[in-house]
Amino acid sequence: MKRALLGLSALSLTLSPAMARDRDRGPGTGYANPSAVIAAEIAFAKLAREKGQWTAFRATATKDAVMFEPQMVLAEQWLKGKADPAKAVAWQPHQIWASCDGSYAVTRGAWQHGDSTGYFTTVWQRQKKGDYKWIMDQGDALPFPLDAPEMIAAKVADCPAGYHGKPGKQPKLPPAPFDPAHRAGKSDDGTLTWDVTVAQDGARRFVVTMASGGQPVTVQDLQVDAPAK
Repeated sequence: MKRALLGLSALSLTLSPAMARDRDRGPGTGYANPSAVIAAEIAFAKLAREKGQWTAFRATATKDAVMFEPQMVLAEQWLKGKADPAKAVAWQPHQIWASCDGSYAVTRGAWQHGDSTGYFTTVWQRQKKGDYKWIMDQGDALPFPLDAPEMIAAKVADCPAGYHGKPGKQPKLPPAPFDPAHRAGKSDDGTLTWDVTVAQDGARRFVVTMASGGQPVTVQDLQVDAPAK
């Protein structure tokens, strides 16, 4: 997540006052639960603060999660045996986008570490037991801190036509080989997608689309420059 930044990554988070939800979900009623994803962020932050930054990252990532250092790396391998820094990065979610069925969600917010500040985006994937783990974490430094919103803004994708509120059964596919130049994902119902490409110099582009008004709409299109040499 945010923390997969310039070697910084973690969360010390205070909950925003309330969450504004977008209830226009299109036909059908979805299984999206933005509050559960925010709760996962808060628990992640608390764990980082109390047990250590990289300890928290290891505990909350999926097996195939990726982060950027600045090239794309498999988090499980990169984090293995990595000592926690003396002080974890702090972060707070400002926005969340969720698929209709709740199988995927993307959060965006602010991070702070010493005199440095920036933004993060994190992709969350619902697990078999209903909990959420992060599958992609990225962000960048900013010259100024982001203003904290009065409420965490949440949007849920329109449900597919004919959707009756029951999660569809997706075929189990073998994991794709790791490609350090590209990674993409899609919710089980296809209403939320994410895509990240990484250049040889470490520059990357991260795009999120969500079903809205009967068509896919880009809700994030973020570019991170290559690190200065």
